[in-house]
Amino acid sequence: MKKAELNSKTTEKQSRKQQKQEKNEKSNNKKPRLRIFPIWLRVIIVLILAATALVLGLMIGYGILGDGIPMDVLKKETWQHIIDIVTKVE
Repeated sequence: MKKAELNSKTTEKQSRKQQKQEKNEKSNNKKPRLRIFPIWLRVIIVLILAATALVLGLMIGYGILGDGIPMDVLKKETWQHIIDIVTKVE
């Protein structure tokens, strides 16, 4: 009974090694992936989309929820007023 178990374990190890070798051979034969958009362009696009989402969120929050004019959120005076309120400068 033990011999059968040992034989099955050794054949499993051999088959695993063969599978790994076949997988390595397949991965070595693959062509490098040609990307449509380079990674640096993807990073720039994500940053632009994040900035756009931030500005739109500020405009919606200030204009619709806060009953202000949405374009006022982009003015420096508005942010100075908010900073003055937070720091309690009169």
